[in-house]
Amino acid sequence: MPRVAVNGTQLHYEDTAGEGREALLFSHGLLMDLRMFDRQAQFFSDAYRVIRYDHRGQGGSARPKVRSIDLETLCADAVALIECLSIAPCHFAGLSMGGFVGLRLAARRPDLLRSLTLLDTSAGPETSAAAYRKLNFVARWLGVRPVAGRVLPVLFGRTFLSDPQRAGELAVWRERLLGLDRSIWRAVNGVIERAGVHEELGAVTVPTLIVVGEEDAATPTGAAERIHAGISQSTLVTIPKCGHSSTVEAPEAVNRAIAEHLQSLRA
Repeated sequence: MPRVAVNGTQLHYEDTAGEGREALLFSHGLLMDLRMFDRQAQFFSDAYRVIRYDHRGQGGSARPKVRSIDLETLCADAVALIECLSIAPCHFAGLSMGGFVGLRLAARRPDLLRSLTLLDTSAGPETSAAAYRKLNFVARWLGVRPVAGRVLPVLFGRTFLSDPQRAGELAVWRERLLGLDRSIWRAVNGVIERAGVHEELGAVTVPTLIVVGEEDAATPTGAAERIHAGISQSTLVTIPKCGHSSTVEAPEAVNRAIAEHLQSLRA
């Protein structure tokens, strides 16, 4: 399990390498890990150096014993990782929590980015904080299993959840959810308590792709539309019959949108 020491922590990452290639860095969502980009790594590795990493407190990265793993720290981790791997300026793609990181990164350190892709994310504060705090309390003391039935419809859209042909995929992700360490509550606190960054959208000047699933319950289409309105160089793509975890639910559509976005920059 490769790890890199950055910003006072150890981050687990996977790197397809590829000397001379532009780097495409993926940043995952809460309760997930870098495996949610398996299909993207496979698709883009022929043309790009694809790097995926786990946020501190999740996946294979170190788990700090703090009450809350805040977004400012996660943004600093991303800066340190990009600089440590010497991949600037890179293409950054973040989903949900990864998008929270990407927005801050693009607004504050545009020198590190060639482009930005925001998948199923928001520039605002958490709108369901009270409900999520209750779920997080249970998960902290009893584990994720008692709340899994409430969490799955947040992570995935109704089409994916009800499709019998994809029951096997859903089962895999359900088991991964149930296997989360109880320390995940620290990362959840960071997401619940995050500040909004709507006032920073005007500072995002890199070409930006915004993707949202039309069935996204966690960060609905309105959140994507507001980001689109605030970033002048942005394109908005809505994926039908897709929920919050678009890279898992609709990998072909996501790959196509990102490929077109990156190709437009080369053109």
